[in-house]
Order: sequence, then C-alpha cells, then structure tokens
Amino acid sequence: MEECSNITENVFYISAFPISETGQCLLFTAVLLMYLMAVLGNMTIAVLVCLVPQLHTPMYFFLSNLAISDVIYVSVTLPKLLSILLTHDHWISFSACMTQVYFFSLSAACDILLLTSMSYDRYVAICKPLQYSLLMSKDVCLSLALSPWLISVTNAAAHVLTTSLLSYCLTQNVDHFFCELKELYAITSSDATSRNIFMLSEDALLAFFPFLLIMTSYVFIISTILKIRSSKGQLKAYSSCTSHLTTVILFYGPIIILYGKPESEGSKELDKLLTLLYTAVVPMLNPFVYTLRNQDVLNAIQNIKRKRNMVFLK
Repeated sequence: MEECSNITENVFYISAFPISETGQCLLFTAVLLMYLMAVLGNMTIAVLVCLVPQLHTPMYFFLSNLAISDVIYVSVTLPKLLSILLTHDHWISFSACMTQVYFFSLSAACDILLLTSMSYDRYVAICKPLQYSLLMSKDVCLSLALSPWLISVTNAAAHVLTTSLLSYCLTQNVDHFFCELKELYAITSSDATSRNIFMLSEDALLAFFPFLLIMTSYVFIISTILKIRSSKGQLKAYSSCTSHLTTVILFYGPIIILYGKPESEGSKELDKLLTLLYTAVVPMLNPFVYTLRNQDVLNAIQNIKRKRNMVFLK
C-alpha cells in the first residue's frame, strides 16, 4: 500500500458515470429536473405546514422535517454531479469532500429516524386513538422531531472526524458520483479496518434497527385495521398510513438491494444507479406521495391560492 501524507490540500477525482457525450447530456437533464422538483416540492411542503393552521398536527410536523432533510439530501450530492456533467471538472477539494460526507451522513440518518418517528405517530393514531392527544403531546412531538436531528448531527461529525484523520495521496480516484464513505475507505493508504467496523455498527443502529421498529409498528397497525368491522373504517385507517408506508418502501427498497446483492464485476455502475435512485428519485417523489391523495394538503394549497387571488384582486 502506498504511503501518503495526510494533508488538507488533497484533491479527489470523482469518476461519476463514464458514459458518452449524448448520455451525459441526457443524464444532466434528468438529474437537473429531479433536483429542481425535489427542492421545490419539499420546500412547498415545509412552507405549507408552517403557514396553514390545519396542517399543525404531529404527522405534518414530522413531514415538514422530512422535507427539509430531503432538501439537504439532494443539495449535497446532485449539484456537484451536475457540475461534472456540464463542465467535465471531476475534481473536488478535501474540504468539499468532507462537507459532502458530513451533510450526506446527516440527512441520510435523519431521514431514517424521522420515518421511524412517523411510524410511531401512525401506530398511536390507529392502535391507540383515544390516547393520541396524550401520547403525541407537543413535548413528545418536539422530542421525536429534534432527536433525529441531534443524533444525525453527532453521527455525521463522528464520520467526518474519523474519515479526515485517514491518510490519502495527493490525488485519488473516487469511483462514485460523490464522496461516499465506503469508497473513501477503499482508497485510503491508512488501515481503515476500525472505520469499517464503525460504519457497519452505525448501519445496524441507524438503519437496520429503525427499519425493524417501523416494520413492527406496521404489524400492530395492520393487525388493528383487520379488527375494524366496517370496510369504510378500514379504508380510512389504511389511507392514513399509505403515504408513509410508500415512502418507507421507496427509501429502503434500493438500499436493501444495494447492500443485499452480491459483489460482482461491473456492479459499480449498478451501485451508482441504485444510490442515485434513493438520493434523487425518492426525495423527488416524496412530495407527490404526500400530496396527490392527501386531501388536507390539497385543501391547504387551494386555500393559499384563494388568499393570494384575494390579495391580487384588492
């Protein structure tokens, strides 16, 4: 293994997607559209929840936090990818790379923990409706929303600290479209065994365990729904958690495939595509999932439009 000094003037070469000029133009257009739709859609959700009193409920409070996290999620990776596709400048500085590591780790963990908080909210709403106001009080909601951010900030800081202390050569090739932790550990000239163990432990605590909690909550939710005698009541209960469950499937699906599939030659490009799926496509789809069949959000949008029209008329 080549010995390299660990200095802050390191630069990394982000290989991104080795495709033709035509393919790069098409990918640039697709990524740009996904980025704009993700940012505009999620910011719209966050603003609506703040402005419309009817949306001042625990479910929409968690949703607004998820929307903000998703904006960070796409903004830390996609702009650099767009720059690479447009200018063909694949280089990224050491500090910019560590910034990507920090905010990507923060938003990824925050998304998972917020989805877990939202699953608890749905569990209480369906399984313990008479105790909902007590179990989902203002203090509890704040705790369930702030805890993911605090845990994610701490976790991301730990990742940056451990990664920045590794030694790298002056120029290194990162075979991904952003500074992904696994790739950085693969190219370091230091022994990254302890860091890999830390990353696997963190994945178990902040990905697998929350996923188990979400699935457990839905076991109880489905069991409770099946006990409802009226089909109308069952449909109403199902509709109240369909959006959240869809988001969980969209988020965890690519991750399970990515980390569950066997390693093989040529799998790097598939890994990049799967990562692009849950870092760009899922944040873009979340606003649609929560608005297209959600009458509360649609009514809130109509109210905002009505008030705006009244202001213009005056």
